[in-house]
Amino acid sequence: MSSISIDRSQSVGGTRTYEVRTYGCQMNVHDSERLSGLLEDAGYVRAPEGADGDADVVVFNTCAVRENADNKLYGNLGHLAPKKASRPGMQIAVGGCLAQKDRDTIVKRAPWVDVVFGTHNIGKLPVLLERARVQEEAQVEIAESLEAFPSTLPTRRESAYAAWVSISVGCNNTCTFCIVPALRGKEKDRRPGDILAEVEALVAEGVSEITLLGQNVNAYGSDMGDREAFSKLLRACGQIEGLERVRFTSPHPRDFTDDVIAAMAEAPNVMPQLHMPLQSGSDPVLKAMRRSYRQERYLGIIEKVRAAIPHAAITTDIIVGFPGETEEDFEQTLHVVREARFAQAFTFQYSKRPGTPAAEMEGQIPKAVVQERYERLVALQEEISWEENKKQVGRTLELMVAEGEGRKDGATHRLSGRAPDNRLVHFTKPDQEVRPGDVVTVEITYAAPHHLLAEGAVLDVRRTRAGDAWEKRSTAEQAKPAGVLLGLPKIGVPEPQPAVASGCGCD
Repeated sequence: MSSISIDRSQSVGGTRTYEVRTYGCQMNVHDSERLSGLLEDAGYVRAPEGADGDADVVVFNTCAVRENADNKLYGNLGHLAPKKASRPGMQIAVGGCLAQKDRDTIVKRAPWVDVVFGTHNIGKLPVLLERARVQEEAQVEIAESLEAFPSTLPTRRESAYAAWVSISVGCNNTCTFCIVPALRGKEKDRRPGDILAEVEALVAEGVSEITLLGQNVNAYGSDMGDREAFSKLLRACGQIEGLERVRFTSPHPRDFTDDVIAAMAEAPNVMPQLHMPLQSGSDPVLKAMRRSYRQERYLGIIEKVRAAIPHAAITTDIIVGFPGETEEDFEQTLHVVREARFAQAFTFQYSKRPGTPAAEMEGQIPKAVVQERYERLVALQEEISWEENKKQVGRTLELMVAEGEGRKDGATHRLSGRAPDNRLVHFTKPDQEVRPGDVVTVEITYAAPHHLLAEGAVLDVRRTRAGDAWEKRSTAEQAKPAGVLLGLPKIGVPEPQPAVASGCGCD
């Protein structure tokens, strides 16, 4: 990357610390793992959890799809200004979608920022930090096209047993509410051989679950002229020994074809779970959004998935209050929710994304109307989620034990895990040791709208290579000097959908 060496003379004990703050979707979470890996490769160590800016380098990996994203960033930068003034050698870097969008504006509004970099050149961060230190002036470098796939860069994965694998970047869609294509660029596919080589390497390290990641993941292959490339990739993942669970996010209804459904049903390790963004159930609104499917097409996909995979849990994204949405349009969305019976829906009140066509459309809906519709939608989906979860009572399920997903586990003497369909299950802690990444078999005894309980004794515990990897990593972390790495932070753990919402709601 560069022959420039990192000067740590201003660091306590000769080691510089870093903190990465992540906003937005799974793409940003994955990028942040790479930013952490790059910094550690350059000799930095992660600051203790909760450092709140008390690090030698603070990196903001930003999101631009929310109306007030810039205000949030500049507020956080303002909070760090006095800390930087009192801490010689401290540096602040801003990357991600907002950096790609605003470029020089960031340094003008916050002149104490040292580095601004975009979505296409995250690999340059260590060099830009060093250049800013040597030249004593801010470095702004925004690449217009991708320099390297995120997955080819060094990484500090936040989970020992689960991992993101990027198969494509960018998006060829032109949804009127979404600014992502302008910031992430046109879709660029990664070679299948490179993807599978990374998956095999992760499995060799102990990873047992991977999530294939793309802005429009099932459009994979359009860059290579192969419309069945994604289903072929799923089937190839199904042949990798030791890989127990495969998930993907987020697909687009336009590109969801029968061969993908067949691959999901037939590949033994592709999980019975699908996150399929709806956005609206109204054909006129879908047209205004520039979504290239209509209600009938969407419900047809759901019907085919359920026929091929009866126990599949289907989740979605929905935007309420898009410009021009009438009460009749909203009723069509409620109709689709009733018909599709989603296990869970990530619901968003429409907010203007600066730079998008929808922000300039006529017929912006009053906040009070949007709020009232939103509450009706949430109430309906809560009812359906609970009814669908009640169907799980009495079933015997294999759970992959999770880390940090049960906030009350300590008080209730429970552990938490994910079922194959990604439902969250809290289960009674068994007498024998169980580690994140291990697999337990339980019987579901109770259902709530957003989780399940297995209150009886655990039926079986299977220790796994993933659990071994977690134990090895945990032991190594604890052996490091105090104040360097205190456990694994929760942000960035690649919890499959729906544990991590699609964030931007733009899929």
